[in-house]
Amino acid sequence: MIHSPAIVKTLRKNMTDSERLLWNHLRAKQLAGLKFRRQEPIDRYIVDFVCYEKKLIIEVDGGQHAEEKEKDIVRDNWFRQQGFQVLRFWNFEVLDNIEGVLEVILKTITPSCSPPLIPPARGGKER
Repeated sequence: MIHSPAIVKTLRKNMTDSERLLWNHLRAKQLAGLKFRRQEPIDRYIVDFVCYEKKLIIEVDGGQHAEEKEKDIVRDNWFRQQGFQVLRFWNFEVLDNIEGVLEVILKTITPSCSPPLIPPARGGKER
């Protein structure tokens, strides 16, 4: 299904409070210098947020998604087949813990690296 620009424009205009809050932190390359798009059509779906550079999709779900689990599983599997990683957060998680949500996103988009080696206190000598 191809989505009309009018549908996408309406979704962008009518974002939920949680989507708006997260967008305020993702827009204008504020998070790790990465470009995110909101309410972006990808094939037959419209995703809440996507970073094409990292192939990351972020969905912010309301209560209706508890009843649409099967649809979300099919949708997420299709995105994974296309090479995307999908992160899902509940509305209340974004509203109540935006810093935690951003931390999860950052950990997902930042390549894992070994923690820096820290020399033992007192030069490694036991006393």
